[in-house]
Amino acid sequence: MREIEAVFREERGRLLAALVRRFGDLDLAEEVTSDAVEAALKHWPVEGVPPKPGAWLMTTARRKAVDRLRRDRALAARLAILQVEAERTAYAPPADAHDDLRDLPDERLRLFFTCAHPALPAEDRGALMLRCLAGLSTPEVARAYLVPVETMAKRIVRAKKKIREARIPFRVPGADELPERLPGVLQAIYSIFTEGYAASSGPALQRPDLAEEAIRLARILRRLLPAEREVAGLLALSLLVHARRDARTGPGGEPVLLDEQDRGRWDRTMIEEGAALVVVALSGGPPGVYGVQAAIAALHDEAADLATTDWPQVVALYDVLLALDPSPVVALNRAAAVAMRDGPEAGLALLEELAGEARLRGYHPYLAARADLLHRLGRRSEAAAAYRAALEAAGSEPERAHLRRRLAAAEEGR
Repeated sequence: MREIEAVFREERGRLLAALVRRFGDLDLAEEVTSDAVEAALKHWPVEGVPPKPGAWLMTTARRKAVDRLRRDRALAARLAILQVEAERTAYAPPADAHDDLRDLPDERLRLFFTCAHPALPAEDRGALMLRCLAGLSTPEVARAYLVPVETMAKRIVRAKKKIREARIPFRVPGADELPERLPGVLQAIYSIFTEGYAASSGPALQRPDLAEEAIRLARILRRLLPAEREVAGLLALSLLVHARRDARTGPGGEPVLLDEQDRGRWDRTMIEEGAALVVVALSGGPPGVYGVQAAIAALHDEAADLATTDWPQVVALYDVLLALDPSPVVALNRAAAVAMRDGPEAGLALLEELAGEARLRGYHPYLAARADLLHRLGRRSEAAAAYRAALEAAGSEPERAHLRRRLAAAEEGR
C-alpha cells in the first residue's frame, strides 16, 4: 500500500495538469483524476502496480473523460469551443523572445502559471494551486491562509468558476507577462513548502514530500528563469530551512526547537547551495521578500548555536522585510528576534501591539510565542493561559504534545 501511495503522490499532480491542458476544464480534469485513482485503488492491490503507473492512470483518466463527454453533450460542445479559442489565442513569442519559456518541462508548472492569471483575485490563485497541484485538502489550504474551511472552499469554487467563465487559457505566459504572473507562482510554491515544513494537521510535524516537491518546482523555475533573483531567493530559502529537517524532530516525532537541535545533523551541502543562492538573490538590484528571508535563514544556519547568532543583523533584516511585506506574521517573527536581541520583555511588548490583528487571532505560533515570553519572564499563570490558547489552536499532534509539555512546565513552576 505504501508503494501505491508513493505513486499517487508522484503522479497525481502531473496527471491533473496534463488533463487540464488536454481538455481545458479543471473540474472535468479533477473528476476523472479522482476516478482514475479510485480505479487504481481497486486494481493495483490485486494485480500489482503497473510498470508505468503514470501511463496507466493517464489512459484510465482519458477514457473516463471521453465517457463523460459522450454522456454530456453540452459540456462536450463547450469544451470544443474553448479548445478552438485556446488555439486561436495561443501565445506566439516574438523573434527576440526566449523560446524556452514556451517549453516548460513540467505540465504542473504550466498549470501554476495558468492559476496565477491576473484575472483571478490574488488570494484565490494560491489557494487553487495548492488544492489542485499540490494535492492539499481544503482544510490544509485554509490553515495555510489562516481562514475558515468554509471560506476556503468557497474561494476555490469561485476561482474555478472564474477560469471557466472568463475562458482563461491553459498556457504558458509570454515573456512580457512574467513580471506580473511570477509573484503568484512563487507564493504558491512557498505555501507548499511551508505546509511541508510545518504540517497544519495530522500525526507528523513535517511533510517532507511536500517540502521536496516545492524545492523541485523551485529548481525547475530557477532553470527556466535564471535572471529572476526572487526565484533564486525562494530556492535559497527553501534549501536553507529544509537543511535542518533531520534535527527538527526527536525519536518520537516530537518537535526539537532551534536552540536544542543537533546542528551536526543539518545538511551542510544544502546549506552551502542555499548560501550561494542568497548572494545571487541579493545582488544586482533591490532586495525581494524571498531573498531577505533567505538571508535570515542563512544567519541561523551559519551560527554555531543560538547564543552566537547575529541577532542584531537578524532584526535589521526583519526591518527590511517588514518594509517589503508589512504583514502581522512578519511582525511576529521580528518580535521574536527582538526578544533574542533585547530580552523577553521587549519582545513581549511588540507581541502585545499585535494582539488586535485579525490574522493572528487563533494563530497558534503567535499564541505560543507569547506564552514562551511570559514563561521566560516568570509570569507563570499568564503563560499557562496562553499555552492553553495555543494548544486549542494547534493543528498537528506533535505541536500539541509539545505545547502540553510547556503548559505542564508553566503550571508546575519549572
